[in-house]
Amino acid sequence: MTIGIGGSTAAIELEKIKNMTLGVKPIQPEEYVERLKKATALIQESKIKALYINAGTNLYYFTGTQWNPSERMVGALLYDDGTLDYIVPKFEEGTFMKYMQLNATINCWEEHESPYVLIGELLKNKNIVNGEIAIDESAPYFLVDGVAKANQLYTFVNGLPISSGCRMQKSVNEIAIIQKAKEITMVVQRAAAKILRPGITVAEVTSFIQEAHIKAGVASGSYFCIVLFGDDTQYPHGVSVPQDLKENEAVIIDTGCRLEGYLSDITRSYTYGIPSDEYKRIWNLEQATQFAAFEAAKIGATCGSVDDAARKTLAKAGLSADYELPGLPHRVGHGTGLDIHEYPYLVRGSEIELREGMVVSNEPMICIPGKFGIRHEDHFYMTANGPKWFTTPMQSVENPFGY
Repeated sequence: MTIGIGGSTAAIELEKIKNMTLGVKPIQPEEYVERLKKATALIQESKIKALYINAGTNLYYFTGTQWNPSERMVGALLYDDGTLDYIVPKFEEGTFMKYMQLNATINCWEEHESPYVLIGELLKNKNIVNGEIAIDESAPYFLVDGVAKANQLYTFVNGLPISSGCRMQKSVNEIAIIQKAKEITMVVQRAAAKILRPGITVAEVTSFIQEAHIKAGVASGSYFCIVLFGDDTQYPHGVSVPQDLKENEAVIIDTGCRLEGYLSDITRSYTYGIPSDEYKRIWNLEQATQFAAFEAAKIGATCGSVDDAARKTLAKAGLSADYELPGLPHRVGHGTGLDIHEYPYLVRGSEIELREGMVVSNEPMICIPGKFGIRHEDHFYMTANGPKWFTTPMQSVENPFGY
């Protein structure tokens, strides 16, 4: 029997879990101010006049204001002089003020008025009558189209270089929050492995993982949860009708939580029972591939070169160096922060260079059609001296959690 897998119950494991969130420090207003300063510097370097920041992740990142995007424009204009204007429906002004973390002028539009026209009026009030205006990369097409048609004197460009240019490199406090979120999910992963038994359903495991995250202090529970058994594990993001667990079958559990806005995302692969020789071979290859990617992640190395290093390891073992199966069908990793997937991406051809503070996943999954899949997913962050794991990678196929 694989060490650390099975042998317990949900009740016993939940009883062991304590609140792990005490002492977590939320992002402070001063940090939002610093983020806006960095964005302003990037705006100036790019010779852009202003950046429109839409409701959602970017508005939250830059101002601390949590507001879900909808068909009504809610956002902010950040100008090249560093000043900020909010844009809000008039009937939402009072509510917006309750969520607002940084003070700035709130400019309102009534239901029969066009917020797109208001954008132009605000730009003219700042004596900006032409030039390039960047728009949040996450803004929906209808908003971009509306703004462009109502303001034809300007050229509108993608705001991604500014937003990602700020968000890709995490602060010390951001990394500390992410570290705690990952520690919580790692405790949940270990507990989930112990409750497995033949006949247990995906729904039972998913429910336990939800409860375990809550018990650890995350009121919202799991941000997501993928549980796969048997040959379902060959499908990276799950199946429509999951099967129950059987003896000596492969297991994949991929889950995470949100803490102070920041996300954890950890995948563990192992066998309930006795692994086959083929499973052992591929499990060890997965481990070697993950470590090869980690070793390639040097300050100044391109994200694409990390993906290349993983595929070279697979090719040496006789698997595809591309995306064919059996092999690795997707990129090696993705950035994580306020979004579960964000820049930078460890993907072939990416010329983005790894810099201090970047946080990325390392998950070069190997899929064997008709049999199983294995994905070891841990994240690392870049220090001045190179990559550092948030969580200890899988130890061995016989003792995956290193007991």
